[in-house]
Amino acid sequence: TYIGSLLVSVNPYQELDIYTVSQMQLYRGVNFFELPPHLYAIADNAYRVMCSEYNNHFILISGESGAGKTEASKKILQYYAVTCPTTEQLQTVRDRLLLSNPVLEAFGNAKTLRNDNSSRFGKYMDIQFDFKGAPVGGHILSYLIEKSRVVHQNHGERNFHIFYQLLEGGDKDLLCWLGLERNPQKYTYLIQ
Repeated sequence: TYIGSLLVSVNPYQELDIYTVSQMQLYRGVNFFELPPHLYAIADNAYRVMCSEYNNHFILISGESGAGKTEASKKILQYYAVTCPTTEQLQTVRDRLLLSNPVLEAFGNAKTLRNDNSSRFGKYMDIQFDFKGAPVGGHILSYLIEKSRVVHQNHGERNFHIFYQLLEGGDKDLLCWLGLERNPQKYTYLIQ
């Protein structure tokens, strides 16, 4: 639902068929309150106002753990990747922003009681557009990572994904060089 120009959304904890390319086209260029509330309406409105007023705009995504903040940000990035003017540079920017996300998540996400893939850090994503409205650059800044998770997890939670992925997928020579054993149960910090 909308509250003024704010969108309040709830994580359904399942994949819904509301984030398709046809939905993107439906919300593209439409007046803000003309269609039902949607992330694409927020993204489109911010983009159109930025282009018409020639000044910076932002979308703030907030909520508690498991609310769907990371997914919402991915959907907004996908919307811009599909609906903005396309250039070769856009393809590079889009690929870097969208495809780097799984790597960043491995280093900063962990299993919690509410979410198997919960971000344990904050993210600031910046997309830069040229005067024609085409994306020309961007970066992702991570901050406030939950460092205490390295040495302590609550019952039923896990350390950051990357450690388990390294133990599972690292080749034998790499593990030996790092002084690691493949079995995660051998590590005190993981089994407290």
